[in-house]
Amino acid sequence: MSKNNRNRYGRRSAVAIFAIGMLYVLTIPLAAQELVLGEEKFEPGIVLIFEGAVRDHVLPTAQHLAEDQTDVHIEGRANWSADEADLPPGTPTNGFVAYIVMHAQVTNETTGETTFATLTPHINLIDNMHYARNITLPGTASDLYKVRFFVNPPDPFDLALHRDWLHDPKGGDRLFMPKIFTYENVSFVDIVNAPPRPSALEAAGNAQ
Repeated sequence: MSKNNRNRYGRRSAVAIFAIGMLYVLTIPLAAQELVLGEEKFEPGIVLIFEGAVRDHVLPTAQHLAEDQTDVHIEGRANWSADEADLPPGTPTNGFVAYIVMHAQVTNETTGETTFATLTPHINLIDNMHYARNITLPGTASDLYKVRFFVNPPDPFDLALHRDWLHDPKGGDRLFMPKIFTYENVSFVDIVNAPPRPSALEAAGNAQ
């Protein structure tokens, strides 16, 4: 094989290897740093996991804070229990619990300043369906915060209840009673200082 042919073959091989690598990056979920604030479980078999995640680009931009203006992506993951014994009949294990009305209040424990946000349904390739919002902290990354989540059942006009649900021991006239969960002395410093979650294309570009 001539030297020119070897060079062309080498370039084609490099291109092929890069293309395979990029395809691999595009087809796997991207890990991201998350701070778990707490996990809660309550009737009728709902499991909530509250997290502070790294800032991310979220659409539509008219409704969500821009990534470069965000400190924390505050999340509430709401799923049915993995154990069928915890659930009313017909409920899918691990399924997303829709139509929950969820709010987060983040209070600076030193100054008392507060950020309040309504968490809306989001979807990504890591947590899938969840409730979340991009927020700015009411203070610096090194401050400690009290984080309070207000979790309310679906509005009656958003979720209709059949007779069998009304009379089931795990059912009733609403999906669940309103809940408040509070976590104190929360440090977001690692989340704020972490790099933003990369897109698959950005990750592929960085691999060159």
